[in-house]
Amino acid sequence: MKSAFYIPTVNFMGAGCLTDAADAIQSHGFKHGLIVTDKVLNEIGVVENVVNLLSDRGVKTAVFDGTQPNPTTSNVEAGLAILEEKNCDFVISLGGGSPHDCAKGIALVATNGGKIGDYEGVDQSAKAQLPLIAINTTAGTASEMTRFCIITDEERHIKMAIVDKNTTPLISVNDPELMLAKPASLTAATGMDALTHAIEAYVSIAASPITDAVAIKAIELIQANLRTAVKDGKNIEAREQMAYAQFMAGMAFNNASLGYVHAMAHQLGGFYDLPHGVCNAILLPHVQRYNAQVSARRLRDVAKAMGVDVEALTPEQGAQAALEAIQVLSKDVGIPEGLEVLGVKADDFPVLAENALKDACGFTNPKQGTHEEICEIFRQAM
Repeated sequence: MKSAFYIPTVNFMGAGCLTDAADAIQSHGFKHGLIVTDKVLNEIGVVENVVNLLSDRGVKTAVFDGTQPNPTTSNVEAGLAILEEKNCDFVISLGGGSPHDCAKGIALVATNGGKIGDYEGVDQSAKAQLPLIAINTTAGTASEMTRFCIITDEERHIKMAIVDKNTTPLISVNDPELMLAKPASLTAATGMDALTHAIEAYVSIAASPITDAVAIKAIELIQANLRTAVKDGKNIEAREQMAYAQFMAGMAFNNASLGYVHAMAHQLGGFYDLPHGVCNAILLPHVQRYNAQVSARRLRDVAKAMGVDVEALTPEQGAQAALEAIQVLSKDVGIPEGLEVLGVKADDFPVLAENALKDACGFTNPKQGTHEEICEIFRQAM
């Protein structure tokens, strides 16, 4: 089986590594960077810290803090306008998945032209994006190191999945000191997002021995550390282990891709503007129940990674144990039990399912579904 393995050239990990990343930016000779972030990180001083680190090294910066929780096509256009006005030669994304995805969109259009919607799908760009340094402040999306870019099309009310080798950042930064102030609800949602990445990659039809290894280790670390990180957000050890877990989950899905959990969650996010990690967490056991028809042995491995004694269990029993372990973890970290409490309406299932089946993330799901089967999964998740 032939495959290509995508990952940033350099990946800084561990407490205090932000300073090392600033040194690396200086060594590359970059002159003027656009920091893509959100208003909260700007208001609490995280952006100022990065600006000062780079200023001390002779690197100028401009700031775009207009990224929305589900970044939109207009966010990309607004950031690109600042980049062009300031003649920036590289981009810095600072935050969680939303700033990273928005920055990828800006950097990709900066070199390829057109609009970000032109690059929906797989490898639609011709040129590498403007150099991107992705500084992570959450442990979940892994967008700081992947070739995935999710942008909401405001006209169609859907999330566009852009999977493109040219959106891979040059440098990723995971400094758990930047994650200490995150609220429990965000920690839980992003942690369950990481779990979803690992599980979907492990059951993907594009899985390989490399992605299998990092996916299983990610699941083990999430099972061991997410509850602590949610309960005690200042626990630096739990934060660091979750940073490693989400990064390894990113390594897995960046190369094995994902499945119907993400394909369906993207529609919920685009249609209702719902939090991505929460949608993933709710959908995860229901999609894997569907996948267990063909992936029971793999889901048994997931159960083992989540601490279940599977020695005496059949593949089918092991798969069921995995679903139960996922649901217990979700409940323990405060994830809502169903989509209904988020305002999802059954009348919308047909259009949600139709768009989910077009989403590139679903192409590697282990069992390809019909429109009615996807609607039924939505119904079960209510």
